[in-house]
Amino acid sequence: MAKTGSAPGGSEKANGAQKEKDAPPPLPAPLRVPVADSHTHLDMQSGTVEEALAKAASVGVTTVVQVGCDIAGSRWAAETAAAHESVRAAVALHPNEAPRIVLGDPDGWSRQGAREPGGEKALDAALAEIDALAALDQVHGVGETGLDCFRTGPEGMAAQERSFRRHIGIAKKHGKALVIHDRDAHDDVLRILAEEGTPETVVFHCFSGDAAMARVCAERGYYLSFAGNITFKNAQPLRDALAVAPLDRVLVETDAPFLTPAPYRGRPNAPYLIPITLRAMAEVKGVPEDTLAAAVAANTSRAFGY
Repeated sequence: MAKTGSAPGGSEKANGAQKEKDAPPPLPAPLRVPVADSHTHLDMQSGTVEEALAKAASVGVTTVVQVGCDIAGSRWAAETAAAHESVRAAVALHPNEAPRIVLGDPDGWSRQGAREPGGEKALDAALAEIDALAALDQVHGVGETGLDCFRTGPEGMAAQERSFRRHIGIAKKHGKALVIHDRDAHDDVLRILAEEGTPETVVFHCFSGDAAMARVCAERGYYLSFAGNITFKNAQPLRDALAVAPLDRVLVETDAPFLTPAPYRGRPNAPYLIPITLRAMAEVKGVPEDTLAAAVAANTSRAFGY
């Protein structure tokens, strides 16, 4: 008769592996030149904001840009930036949020649970609130907005594009940086930016293009922000893009709690892990760590106007 059940000690090993996966990575060695995390989601991370900021500051990450993805998150970003000197806010409807507002979200995929279709009027109302939030002094960016052809199907692209165009207008109206989310949509994102006329500052968050796209973005004066996936084994196209990106157009980000850099991929990301990504970027660029950190710090403050 075949034996059933787990081998002795199997459940303990599984539990131990899960605990390790859930555990925050250790603190990296501090940077000598302080930098900013140009894109993070503190509201999706464990612990308090104060704990996250203190941990980041202890390794030389002294500023974070807290990014909203929906109305609730954008309000929270603005409130958090108002309460903390080291936080700057960006507000927007994420590209995947716009179709959910218009068409509904019956599966409750977003953090707001199941929603009924709201139609164009609901999208207009949400965009009006983003417009109002973008006027606040502590809000330094409009984003993340853009296009996402990976998660949103063809039925949602009209709402996504309409929302993106409106966000471009909001950024121009308030003189704030436009923070782009571009997933599997490079050509369309560049086309719409050209059609609408770009704001003075455009930041491609978690840049995902190749070297050719990086050159196009640089020629147009856009900033390219690189995240922890620059360290992944399969990310050579990203490293090639970084290699050709001008030093005065490069930013660094976590997109935490996502995209944790190697060797901690799969574990929770947070702003304090920026030094790992920055050091990997310096190696790709062939410049000293301090040189890249100084450039990134200056670029981020210039891009977000602080």
